[in-house]
Amino acid sequence: MSEMSYLSVIERYHEYGNEIRELLASIATGIVGKRLCDEEEALSEAIVSIVEYYPFVDHIYLLDNDGKQLSPILKKNGKPFSKGHDVGTDRSLRPYFIKAKNQQDVDVTISKPYFSNIGRHLCISAVTLCSEADNIYVVIDIDLREIIEFLMGDSLRGRFNPLFKIIYSIIAIGLFTVVGVLLFFAFSEIIDMLSELGSEMSDSDSIYLKPFSVIIFLTLALAIFDLGKTTIEEEVLMHKDIFRHSSTRRTITRFIAAILIAVSIEALLLMFKSALGNGENILAAVWMMFSAVGLLVGLGIYVYLGARAESFLRNTYGTEGNRKDD
Repeated sequence: MSEMSYLSVIERYHEYGNEIRELLASIATGIVGKRLCDEEEALSEAIVSIVEYYPFVDHIYLLDNDGKQLSPILKKNGKPFSKGHDVGTDRSLRPYFIKAKNQQDVDVTISKPYFSNIGRHLCISAVTLCSEADNIYVVIDIDLREIIEFLMGDSLRGRFNPLFKIIYSIIAIGLFTVVGVLLFFAFSEIIDMLSELGSEMSDSDSIYLKPFSVIIFLTLALAIFDLGKTTIEEEVLMHKDIFRHSSTRRTITRFIAAILIAVSIEALLLMFKSALGNGENILAAVWMMFSAVGLLVGLGIYVYLGARAESFLRNTYGTEGNRKDD
């Protein structure tokens, strides 16, 4: 579950449930046949050919009418597991088998999502009769995350996601390095300021302006650190669903908030300097303050309109991804 969180997978499953069931039903009905039940080689060939076009297929195996395993569990490459899950394993209490037994009038039974004890991830199973005469069932296990990515056309992006995280990490490390340099300059200014306070030759005007230099360095360090921290949290540590408006809106809000804080503090510092006699900076301070207000207003409008748009989409299409009036 490296690319999508469990919560996102379940939400997407409810949105694309109908499409998932139709796709799995077509796959299952397309491979059934008597040879599949009689020859293990045919079972191996079946999963290899399926995975070529549908990479989300994980395993395939046969069960008898009592839920006993008739074949090894075959992996994507058509090879059986080296140990465990052997022929004869009782799977009669598994939800997918119970559902298939209770719905024998249905050609293909699709289970609800469950945590696979084979692949250790969320999966669903498609079960259909391989041979009605012998009551032999074929079970196809599906990686739920991978089938959702397949339907959304998001599989290729998932492959590049580790590279994106590495690049974001390098950028964040660079930002944290700049923070370290700014902190060094800030504490150097503090040491110089303290040494000048004890000196009889100190310039009083210079002493008054020293704290502002320290605050500027610290403020820039704070803003850049917050930017790097946001980058790490949003792009590396946390799952980010790019198909959700709320996820993108949260990221933009955090970035703009960091910039807004930095601009506001710098404007205040310029005003304080002007109050101490350096009046040529007052106009720049006013314009910076207007810029901060503009950022705040623009951010508020963006958040409000984004929330309204997402609410409209949910009310229009509901949780299943279909229009409510269909």
